[in-house]
Amino acid sequence: MASPAVHDLNSLISSEGRDFLIRNNGDQVKISSLIGKNVGLYFSASWCPPCRRFTPIFAGVYEKLASKGDFEVIFVSSDRDDNSFKDYFSKMPWLSIPFSDSDTIKRLKELFKVRGIPNLVVLDANGKVSTDQGVRMVSDHGVDAYPFTSEQIQLLKEREEEAKRNQTISSILVSNSRNYLISNDGNQIPVSALEGKVIGLYFSVYGHGACDEFTPILVDAYKKLKEKGQNFEIVLISFNDEDEEFKEALKSMPWLALPLKDEKCKELIRYFELSEIPTLVIIGQDGKTLHPNAVELVEEHGSDAYPFTPEQLEKLAEIQKAKLESQTLESLLVHGENDFVIEKSGAKIPVSELVGKNILLYFSAHWCPPCRAFLPKLIEAYNEIKQKDKEFEVVFISSDRDQDSFQEFFSGMPWLALPFGDERKKLLNRRFKIQGIPALVALNQSGHTVSTEARKLISAHGADAYPFTDERLKQLEEELEEEAKGWPEKLKHELHEAHELVKTRRSYVCDGCDGVGSGWSFHCAECDFDLHPKCALKKKEESKEEGKEGWVCEGDVCRRKA
Repeated sequence: MASPAVHDLNSLISSEGRDFLIRNNGDQVKISSLIGKNVGLYFSASWCPPCRRFTPIFAGVYEKLASKGDFEVIFVSSDRDDNSFKDYFSKMPWLSIPFSDSDTIKRLKELFKVRGIPNLVVLDANGKVSTDQGVRMVSDHGVDAYPFTSEQIQLLKEREEEAKRNQTISSILVSNSRNYLISNDGNQIPVSALEGKVIGLYFSVYGHGACDEFTPILVDAYKKLKEKGQNFEIVLISFNDEDEEFKEALKSMPWLALPLKDEKCKELIRYFELSEIPTLVIIGQDGKTLHPNAVELVEEHGSDAYPFTPEQLEKLAEIQKAKLESQTLESLLVHGENDFVIEKSGAKIPVSELVGKNILLYFSAHWCPPCRAFLPKLIEAYNEIKQKDKEFEVVFISSDRDQDSFQEFFSGMPWLALPFGDERKKLLNRRFKIQGIPALVALNQSGHTVSTEARKLISAHGADAYPFTDERLKQLEEELEEEAKGWPEKLKHELHEAHELVKTRRSYVCDGCDGVGSGWSFHCAECDFDLHPKCALKKKEESKEEGKEGWVCEGDVCRRKA
């Protein structure tokens, strides 16, 4: 954000007895020689990983801008000792405030409200702040961001929108210095050879778990389409840093790639507004974007997702609907010879013995703190439900990293599990689109999916949420609404004496019992403070009616004492 303040460069970066800056070879440069230039104040440190990643990128931009003669950068160090400063500064092509001048460094950080690094504040030729978002500008636009004004960024955005309207495969993949892609055998393939094809732009990181799991699936779909003679190609856009990692990735991929660290890689992240990896952007034969991310389509349908047109997606939606309607427990848990789950003893229990029961699929892992925190709540609900309905079971699906961790975690559970490392785990993760753990998927007696949000339901309602159907949730909602009619609209509570708490509908974490709540809360908007109604009303209810049942808060929910 630009600031209206105008700074005198001499008084800004000089100090008593020092009217110069230094280069990494020890040479001194008079501050007066920078007057009339655009100047970047680069707040950074060697101990900061994001700084170390950004500095070489910024250095490349600086080298291209240096020839203009009207731009300079001054390093403002946050290093902890002189040796660290010298080693880090030796990699920089610009100037620096001496490390020994800690007073000036501190003053600049306070003046420009530097709360995190790397941070790049750019002053224009008159000493006015052009931007304090220089790091983002350089990351997003590189040398084109110069002179780092809001007007320049707006111009670049307008150009980008124009480019999207006139998008072609060449405008996406060709740069000023390169008009080719590389194959996994090292040959250069002209981008023009892709004209008229359906293209998948595969944004990936070799060694990243989700990418490594998806790549073989994509390879299989790609090979099947090639065997059918389909007009389809894939281009890898790798975010790996090391050449060896990039080469290893290409060995497993039969398609083309942008060169490692090509200038287009970061540009395409912004252009396609990437938010996750892996991402597979589909470009149609006309060069226009067909689908922003077809990863789930390929995971679910493989080569049948081709050619990724709206018509094909409608067909796939019908297929998916039919698959859901015909889903059974066995179709989910039986895969080849794997037709069993296990007890803690290792004894195999045929999946057929679970048919006809209400099932929770519990995706979890020992290394995951939220999973460990949720487990006691789930065990409590499990035991209560089993007392009411013997035709209920939980199956643990582990994301643990080794057999010992799996065994240790599973030993504290009263239910069944898939064996550690079972291939069915990946199939179930894809089937239910598991993005995070812990997760609970509820299946009814027919094997149909009742809810993929059973964790939230257990957290909010405990065993009362069973059997997790819409009808049961509606009933709980009606009961809660009826109960809420007798609650005050506002109240004061000893746990939050500063303000009144207002009865509010929201999702929250109770500040009284730390339980997760949804529905009604007694809430202070000013302090973001919440009490579950049963926590907020506990003492009032007990004192109001002598002998009435009290309330107890356990785990993630407050409820009546038994």
